[in-house]
Amino acid sequence: MTPIENYIAHAPERQKSHLEQMYQLLKAELPNASEKISYGMPTFFTDENIVHFAGFKHHLGFYPTPGPIVKFADELKDYKTSKGAIQFPYTQELPENLIKQIVDYRKMELDQK
Repeated sequence: MTPIENYIAHAPERQKSHLEQMYQLLKAELPNASEKISYGMPTFFTDENIVHFAGFKHHLGFYPTPGPIVKFADELKDYKTSKGAIQFPYTQELPENLIKQIVDYRKMELDQK
């Protein structure tokens, strides 16, 4: 069991569906990334952290760093955001296509470094 699978296994039932969906999506989008728990959150990384996500009481937090949040501000207007975080409520389906676009943008940022 990976550290992220262990995190999901110990999460409250209400969170597990969104956590598992996000995990599978990120695994598919980041096949060469490693997995770890960083800052108490599931994290995909290579030479540095790529994205984090975590379950909270009312939402799944997604942490793709500030760049993608600025880039996709219009698409994220229906979600609560901050400098480096997006909140996806458990009462809504995850916007998979948008998450994929955000991850692709994040990969592009890392490739440019």
